[in-house]
Amino acid sequence: MAEMAETAETAEAARTAGSAEVPGTADRSEVDCDLLTVGVEEEFLLVDPATGEAAPAVEAVLAEVPDELRGQVQREFQTSQIEIGTPPGLDLAALRHSLGLLRTGLADAAEAAGTRLVAVGTGPVAGPMPPVVENPRFDRMIERYGLVVPSPGVNGMHIHVGVPDPELGVQVLNHLRPALPLLHAATANSPFYAGRDTGYASWRSVLWERWPSVAPTPWLESHAHYERLVAKLIETGMMLDEGMLYWYARLSANYPTVEIRIGDVCPSLDDTILIAALVRALVDTALTDIAAGRPAHPVPHHLLAAAHWRAAHDGLEGLAVDLDGHGLRPAWQLLRRLVNRLRPALERHGDLAVVTALLTRLQAHGTGAARQRAAYARRQEFSDVLDDLIRRTRDTADHG
Repeated sequence: MAEMAETAETAEAARTAGSAEVPGTADRSEVDCDLLTVGVEEEFLLVDPATGEAAPAVEAVLAEVPDELRGQVQREFQTSQIEIGTPPGLDLAALRHSLGLLRTGLADAAEAAGTRLVAVGTGPVAGPMPPVVENPRFDRMIERYGLVVPSPGVNGMHIHVGVPDPELGVQVLNHLRPALPLLHAATANSPFYAGRDTGYASWRSVLWERWPSVAPTPWLESHAHYERLVAKLIETGMMLDEGMLYWYARLSANYPTVEIRIGDVCPSLDDTILIAALVRALVDTALTDIAAGRPAHPVPHHLLAAAHWRAAHDGLEGLAVDLDGHGLRPAWQLLRRLVNRLRPALERHGDLAVVTALLTRLQAHGTGAARQRAAYARRQEFSDVLDDLIRRTRDTADHG
């Protein structure tokens, strides 16, 4: 929800700055897939170290952030949340370095302010509802949507990949639709909420869907069709503006990128880097298919919604919807099949070895949801869950 806090002036400045960062033109033949930039936004929860409750401490934490990181750290919707964003880049090692500096710097700032930084989809421990950040736009959202504001904070991860032409970007969105439920499952990191196991791997997804514009990306005929849909949704009152277009993949309102926003914030850097690499490979593969005239698979909307529901419920530890055969298969089997299809793109970007290692590690240790449940199972104490999450959030070592 980073775009919630942006004004029209900052959005225009971001659009101007971003356009210089991403190579390519409207002609697909001139978009070099070897030069697809990738950037990441991550949202975090601030918690009280004594109680584990969400802490309304964003202003105190921001005051402790080092000067050199301030431009990449901002408020989120609630005072118990904070967000980081990396500049776009080509190299996964550089992305890891940027994210590592930001996570470590923000974790240190949180500790200096008497709180802890936690990479988790939503608050596992019951407690008072933190206030919403003071912001005129947020006031309008609360006035319009009322009790939709759902929790101590819903924390996601957004991946931006540079696709500078919006017409081409819309075609990419169509190609991405069938793959996103598997990435949704891979990022599941919120099984607990208000002191209970929800039965879901990603309870954040369930809370997030209270906002009326949250949905799988629809099938899009063209960029003009995309713009007409956005205008109609604003006209109906479902959205205040384009920034509230919460489809699982969209054209960024502020940058010349495709933005994928389907998952919980990942507990560790390893997981984030894995997802970023897979998303870039998906975009690369989509561009290659478009250039070759291979059409996107037009998955029916409700079947796609079912696949996302299953991903939120099971994560990778259960079953997933096979959108090719329309049956249920082990989620890991389908994710491995997807990665095999992405292999040429991963090789093109030099990411195959990293992805192979991180995928093996993820399968061995489980998603964030599985790790949280394992931590809780040891003593049935939520303090163990939070301690494990806090440690993983600031761990910058390369375990690949």
